[in-house]
Amino acid sequence: MTTTSAPNQATPSRSRRIIGISLAIIAALVVAFFVFASLFADWLWYEQLGFDSVLLTQWVARISMFVIGFLGMAIPVWIAIQLAYRLRPVYARLSSQLDRYQEVVEPLRRLAMWGIPVFFGFFAGFAASAQWETTWLWFNGVKTDVVDPQFGMDTGFYLFGMPFYTSLVGFVSAVLLVCLLVTALVSYLYGAVRIGQRELRISKSARIQLAVLAGLYLLVQGVSLWLDRYQTMVEPGALGRITGPGHTEANAVIPGLTILAIVAIVVALLFFVTAIFGRWRYPLLATALLLISAVVVGVGYPWVVTTFQVRPNQFGLEQEFYDRNLEMTKSAYGIDGLEKSDFTAETDAAAGQLREDAETTASIRIMDPAIIGPTVRQLEQYRAYYQFAEPLDVDRYEIDGQSQDTIVSVRELNVSQLGAAANWQTNTLVYTHGYGMVAAAGNERTDDGNPVFLERGIPATGFLSANEDFQPRVYFGESSPPYSIVGAPEGAEDVELDYPFGPDGESQTSTTFTGDGGPSVGSVFNRLIYALKFQSEQILFSDAVNEESQILYDRDPSLRVQKAAPYLTLDSDPYPSVVNDRIVWIIDGYTLSANYPYSTTVSLQRAIADANNTAPRFALDDINYVRNSVKATVDAYDGSVTLYAWDEEDPLLQAWQKIYPSTLEPISAMSGELISHVRYPTDLFKIQRAMLGVYHVDDARAFFARDNAWATPNDPQTDARLQPPYYLTMQMPGQDSPSYSMFTTFIPSSEAGTASRNVLMGYLAVDSNAGSADGAKAEDYGKLRMLEISAETTVPGPGQVQNRFDSDTAVSSQINILQQGQSEVLNGNLLTLPVGGGLLYVQPVFVQASQGTQLPTLRKVLVAFGDNIAFEDTLDEALDVIFGGDSGANAGDGEVDPEPLPTDPTPEPTDPVDPTDPVDPPVVGTEFEQALADAQAAMIARDTALRAGDLTAFAEADAALTDAVERLIALGGE
Repeated sequence: MTTTSAPNQATPSRSRRIIGISLAIIAALVVAFFVFASLFADWLWYEQLGFDSVLLTQWVARISMFVIGFLGMAIPVWIAIQLAYRLRPVYARLSSQLDRYQEVVEPLRRLAMWGIPVFFGFFAGFAASAQWETTWLWFNGVKTDVVDPQFGMDTGFYLFGMPFYTSLVGFVSAVLLVCLLVTALVSYLYGAVRIGQRELRISKSARIQLAVLAGLYLLVQGVSLWLDRYQTMVEPGALGRITGPGHTEANAVIPGLTILAIVAIVVALLFFVTAIFGRWRYPLLATALLLISAVVVGVGYPWVVTTFQVRPNQFGLEQEFYDRNLEMTKSAYGIDGLEKSDFTAETDAAAGQLREDAETTASIRIMDPAIIGPTVRQLEQYRAYYQFAEPLDVDRYEIDGQSQDTIVSVRELNVSQLGAAANWQTNTLVYTHGYGMVAAAGNERTDDGNPVFLERGIPATGFLSANEDFQPRVYFGESSPPYSIVGAPEGAEDVELDYPFGPDGESQTSTTFTGDGGPSVGSVFNRLIYALKFQSEQILFSDAVNEESQILYDRDPSLRVQKAAPYLTLDSDPYPSVVNDRIVWIIDGYTLSANYPYSTTVSLQRAIADANNTAPRFALDDINYVRNSVKATVDAYDGSVTLYAWDEEDPLLQAWQKIYPSTLEPISAMSGELISHVRYPTDLFKIQRAMLGVYHVDDARAFFARDNAWATPNDPQTDARLQPPYYLTMQMPGQDSPSYSMFTTFIPSSEAGTASRNVLMGYLAVDSNAGSADGAKAEDYGKLRMLEISAETTVPGPGQVQNRFDSDTAVSSQINILQQGQSEVLNGNLLTLPVGGGLLYVQPVFVQASQGTQLPTLRKVLVAFGDNIAFEDTLDEALDVIFGGDSGANAGDGEVDPEPLPTDPTPEPTDPVDPTDPVDPPVVGTEFEQALADAQAAMIARDTALRAGDLTAFAEADAALTDAVERLIALGGE
C-alpha cells in the first residue's frame, strides 16, 4: 500500500518571501550605489581642487547634528512613552470605546512604541542638520570688542550666540511639546487619564509625568522670553523708524519681557509643586495669569506708552536711540569712515577751465561696455561657437608706464552653435575651451566709431600676449560646456581644437590640456562614477578616454568659489584679468548677517538691482551687516581656486577660518600684480549707497526730520531701474591725483508714487585702487568721499540732463539724421564727472542697424555743463565747444577723424542694373557737406514751425528738407 504525502503548502509562500526580500535588497543596493556614486564624485572634485577639507567638514557637521537631533528627540519621546505605559493603572475601569481603541492599538503597540520616537527623531535630525552652520559658528565665535548700547553685550553674542540659543530653545520646546502630547495620549488610552461625567481624573503617575513636562516646557518658555529681550536689538522699533529698541522697547517691551520670563519660571515651579502635592488649581490659575500678563504687559502697556507718551514727544524721547542707530548702522555697513565735503558747483563755462583736470578728462570712458558687446562680437568672434559675455567688463592695465582703463572680455565657447557638427565626441573631446582675451581702450575710438583694441585676435596679439609665457586658453569660464574630457599620454595625437587657424594654410590648430584641472577618469571605476553622474554611457565606453584623461565640470568661476567657500555670498560681477601671464577670474566674496544690533536692515535684492543687474537672487536677502571679507581668483586654464582673507578683522571671517582652517591665504600672499587688478566690489558699493541715502546725516535731528533724504536716480535709458555705478580713473576734489574709483549720484528722495525732483544733491565716490605692492592694500583703498551739492546752485540730475539732450532742437535734428534709413540710435552710459569746478555730463551716442547684423558704432558725444550743451563728433571737440573753444585739456579721442554722418540709403532703381556696370564712387566733398548742413537747418526750422503751429512755415521747411535729402542721396549713394 502506497501513501502519498500532501504537498508542502508553505513552500510557494517561502519562495515568494525569499524573492521579495532579494529584490528589496537588490533595490536597496542599487539606490545605495547611486548615492555613493554621487558622494564619491563630489569627493573627487573637492580633492582635486584641494578643498576636500571643506566637504569633509560639512559631512561631519551634518551627520553629527543629525545624530544629535535624532537622539535629542527620539530618546525623550521613547522615555515618555515607556513611562506612561509602564506606570499605567493595572485595574483601571475603561469605557467600551477605550476598550475598542486598545484592541486596535495593542497588536501594534511594540511597533508604535519604537516607531513613534524614530519618526519624530528623523524629522528632528534633519531639522538639526540644517542648523549645523549656526551651531558651528556659535562654537567657533569670536569677540568683537564692540558692545551694544542697551545691554552692554559684545556684538559677537548677537552674531554667533543669539541665533544658536534661539534655535536650541526652539528645539527643546518642540521635544517637550511632543513628549507632553504622547504622554497625554498613552495615559488616556490606558486609563491613567479619564474624562467623563464632567470630571477629569488623573492617576498619580500620570500627574507627576504631565506636571513635570509642563513645568519644563514653561521653564523653557521663560528662557525664550528672556532671549526675546535681546531679539529686540535686531527688530524694527514700535514706530518703524529704526531697527533696535526705541523708547517704547527700552522702557516697556524689554521690562515687560523680563516680567513675563520671571512669571513663566514661577508658573513652572508651581507645576513642579503639583507633581509632588497633586494640586492642579494653582498652576492652572497661574498659567491663565501668565496669558493675561502677556496681553497686558506685552501688548497693552507698550501700546499705551507709544500712543500717549512717545508719539506726542517723539524726537525728545527717541533722540538717544536715533543716535545709537546712526552709529551702529554706519559701522555695520562700513560707511562710518565717509569723508564729506560741501561742493558749490560752477555752472558757467570758460576757456581753459579743464586745464587742472587734464588727467581726468584724458580717461573719460566713451566706450560703453553695455552697448559695444555686439561690435566686439562681430569683430572678434571669428566663429559661431565663440561668444563674449554681456555686458563686457572693465579693468585697468599699466601700458608704457601709464594706467589705462580698459573694456575686457574673454572669448568663450558656445557649443550650442555647433549645429550639425554637434555630437558627444565633438562637444566633449574636441571643443573644450575658449581662446584669448579682448581688451579695448575705454577712452578711445577709431575713425569709424569702433573700439581701439589693445589685445585681440586669434592667435592673440597685443600688449598682454607679447610675453611668450602668456596662456590664452579658457577652460573655465562663465559659459563653458557642462563637462569636457581632456588630457592624453605624452606623444599622443592632439584632438582638442585650439583655434580655427593653422600654419601652412591648415584649417585649425589642435592642442592637449596639460594642467591639473579635474578629477581623473583614467580608471574604469571613476569612469563608471561619472557615467552615472552625467548619465552618459559614452564616458564609460569611449576609446578616446585614456589613462591620463581628466573630466572638467562645474567650470563657472562663481560656482567653483561658492563650493570652495560655501559661507560666502558672491558679487554678481566676476571679471577676468591677466595676472602673471595667466587669465584669472577675480570674484569678491561677502560675509553677511542679519543680527547686528541697532543696525537697519536692507534688502539685498532691491539694493543691488539696477539697469545692468535686473534680477539678483540671494539665499539671505534681508541683512544688516556686510563685509567684503574675501577676494577669490579662479585660473581660467586649470580652474584652481585661491581664497585670500581680504578683511582679516571681520569677526565672521575669523569664525569661518576656525571652521574651515587652511582654506584661506593671508593678504600677504597676494602678488602686487594681482592687487593692481583688485577693485572695490560693485554690489558692496550699491548696498552702501542705498544706506547712505538716509544715513549720510550725522545728527539725530536731521535723521528724524528726513528733510534731506536722498535716492539713487533711475537710469535715463531704463526708467524703471536704478542707474548703475561706474568705474573711472578720476581725481575727486581733495585728492592729489587721479585714482581708479567708482561713482554714483543722489537726487532728493520721494514717497512711493510721487515724482522725485531730479536735481543733484550728492555725489559719491569710493577709491577702488588697491595699489600694486606685494601683500598690502593701498592706504586710501575703500575710502568713501561724498560731495554734498550746495543748495544755492541747482545742478540738474541725470534725468533732467537726459531730457535736455532729447528735447534740444539742434541735438534732436542731428539725431533724426542719424536715424534716417535702416538705423537706430543708442544712448550710452550718462557719466557725471566733477571737473572744472562743476559737474560735467558725458554721454556717447552710438548708431546701429535697426535689423539684421547690428554693430553699434560711436558717432557722436553729448556733453553738458551748467546750461551749455554740445553735440560733436568727438569728446575732445565737444569739450572745446562747451568751454569757449578750448577746454584746456585733451580727451582720448582728440586725434580721431570721424566718418561723416550716415544718410538715407539709395532707393532701389526701377530698372534692372547690370552688375558689370561701373559704379561711381560717392561724392563726399564740399557739395555733400553743404547738403548736410541744409538738411540740418531744414530739420531745425521744421521743428520750430511745428511747435509754433505755423503750418505754412512747416510746409516750406519740409520741402527744403526733402530737397536736401535728395541731394544727399545723389551725392553720397549708400
